Amino acid sequence: MDFNQSTDDNLFDHARIVGKPHARIDGALKVTGQAPYAYERHDVAAHQLVGYPLCATIAKGRITHMDATAARAAPGVAAVVTTLEVEPLAKAKSNKARLFGGDTVAHYHQAIAVVVADTLEQARSAAALIDVRYQDEQGVFDLDAAWEQQTPDEPLSDVGDVDRAFTSAAVTLDEVYRTASQSHAMMEPHASIVDWSDGGQMTVWTSNQMIAWTRKALAKTFAIDLETIRLESPYVGGGFGGKLWLRADTVLAALGSRAAGRPVKLALPRPLVFNNATHRSGTVQRLRIAADAEGRITAFDHSAFSHTLPGGSGENPVNQTRAFYAGANRRVAHTAIEMDLPESADMRAPGEASGLAALEIAMDEMAEKLGMDPVEFRILNDTQVDPEDPSKPFSDRHYVECLQKGAESFGWEARNRTPGGQREGQWLIGHGMAGAYRGAPTMDSGARVRLQAGCLVVETDMTDIGTGSYTIIAQTAAEAMGLALDDVEVRLGNSDYPVSSGSGGQFGAASATAGVYAACLKLQEEIAQRLGMNAPRFEQGMVIAGTTEVALAEVADGEELVAEDTIHFGDFKDTLQIGTFAAHFVEVAVHAHTGETRVRRMLAVCDAGRILNPVTARSQVIGGMTMGVGAALMEGLTPDVERGFFVNHDLASYEVAVHADIPEQEVMFLDTTDAASTPLKAKGVGELGICGVAAAVANAIYNATGIRVRDYPMTLDRLIDQLPKVR
Repeated sequence: MDFNQSTDDNLFDHARIVGKPHARIDGALKVTGQAPYAYERHDVAAHQLVGYPLCATIAKGRITHMDATAARAAPGVAAVVTTLEVEPLAKAKSNKARLFGGDTVAHYHQAIAVVVADTLEQARSAAALIDVRYQDEQGVFDLDAAWEQQTPDEPLSDVGDVDRAFTSAAVTLDEVYRTASQSHAMMEPHASIVDWSDGGQMTVWTSNQMIAWTRKALAKTFAIDLETIRLESPYVGGGFGGKLWLRADTVLAALGSRAAGRPVKLALPRPLVFNNATHRSGTVQRLRIAADAEGRITAFDHSAFSHTLPGGSGENPVNQTRAFYAGANRRVAHTAIEMDLPESADMRAPGEASGLAALEIAMDEMAEKLGMDPVEFRILNDTQVDPEDPSKPFSDRHYVECLQKGAESFGWEARNRTPGGQREGQWLIGHGMAGAYRGAPTMDSGARVRLQAGCLVVETDMTDIGTGSYTIIAQTAAEAMGLALDDVEVRLGNSDYPVSSGSGGQFGAASATAGVYAACLKLQEEIAQRLGMNAPRFEQGMVIAGTTEVALAEVADGEELVAEDTIHFGDFKDTLQIGTFAAHFVEVAVHAHTGETRVRRMLAVCDAGRILNPVTARSQVIGGMTMGVGAALMEGLTPDVERGFFVNHDLASYEVAVHADIPEQEVMFLDTTDAASTPLKAKGVGELGICGVAAAVANAIYNATGIRVRDYPMTLDRLIDQLPKVR
């Protein structure tokens, strides 16, 4: 199915099921422990062994010696594979760090051996017996030090005359902001079971967001035929971008299985999720904003720096600045600094989460300089066109409505208006807000539908990473075919199914449901042809044309009808700017003596097209809001700048926000649709929830205390020596 123009009125504008609240159809399996996650697939392959990784204890250098004799002789050990015994494996396009093979160490906790044994304890004990010696090399591990010596790259865009605009501006801002490196820290670690016991067919049960991408990466890494690889990932216990790519768990399990001649299961120990797998890069950002005396922005100049291994792109935090607010003159640049820290890559809202953390503090600082309400300042500088290319309009943009509705619902008029001016006992009370912008991309996505006597089966390699994919796909199919939700069975995460968009980049929900709709339309065509009907309707389990009605369950007459299709998104979208928008409002209490910050209430108002399921969408937004609070107050990987590893590489010392940290969270969705996005007029919302939240918290802390902190996370030490004197 080709989607080559904005859609007109269709069945989703009069929906029975899509857009309505429904509990997750996979929820009962998850809360009762019956959902089969990768490491728990005990039934898929007999006689599974357990693998355990050994990882490098230097950040850069060479391995000069490895002796695994004692490990191979240890009780229960079936095989040991060391990196010196394997030629360097090829790097898939998505991998900047080599996952195994050879003597070169490119980052701390790089996998250098795998031990396979009967039990986890035996494998772990034997791995400790491998004698490894290194030739250590000096690396670059300090982003601030590297930034001070770095020459910026050429601008990504340079529109108008930025320097002249700053010279003539009535009000200007020029500040530097820093965001910390962050870990995905998902509950389920990277884990895989691989059966490559005969060296031929490779079967993989894994925790991964992108089935087709990972299958291709495995073929590239091992130089084998794609058709010899089968991959399953029906349930994923959190990903946030950390499971977009092939990682060491799958590679080591495959090597171990081939060596031992039996299936091998392997999960990365928690420290390796931080140092071996990917993370969000820290950033240093300089933001300059110019405005006239009335508060209209005349120029943006946003330059940013982040770190990456050679060949990587780092964390690009300037893209939202290119499109979010008006301003005729604008220059943005991002420089990826090559450093020797573990690999950085996509993490929830890559770029925007870090960029808005800086931009939305800067917008508040500008509003203060201008003597304007921060909400009104943002409204004044709204734009309905791409500010870099005014000939390109936004397809559908209701950011101002988000701001206005949020301000009214939050009680913005009654906020604290003087920094440090509102107090309850020992607590200083502050209110802050921030805007949010995230693009709304779509990707071609396929599905197969099977009409059987008792139900409709939907098959697609789309994954569910806790986002509700099972539910919204079932809703889409039920709506399209005129069935009840209980009459649809959804099967996901299998490379035997048609290739979907996968889960990531806020494109999954919009793309995958559109692909399922395309497959359903194909099935409708086949049913109409079989019944000899012209443009029949599908309602309440019936196929209807004029006065003729046939039960959908009887159409196949005991057979199975199968249809398959892929949604292809046309290039007409290139003429439009398509995005999602939100306004976040936060109330905090900051302890007047210690600087301890407590988030008391939060509100998000979101504009993201048709909301396919308010229950699952709300869950996504409050999850993003919670991650944003973590980024603001506590989350940050601390690098040892001498040895090149993240010191706080476990869930005891890498703190994340939890339910108890935020007593009240409210989410409101505007009733909007975007006809240019997909046939369902829907856009993703999973990453919008995190965008801007950290800045809203930072702005609230400033409002409470009068302390402007520009470095994240905003821990006690950044506040305590500046707190206002208590009388």
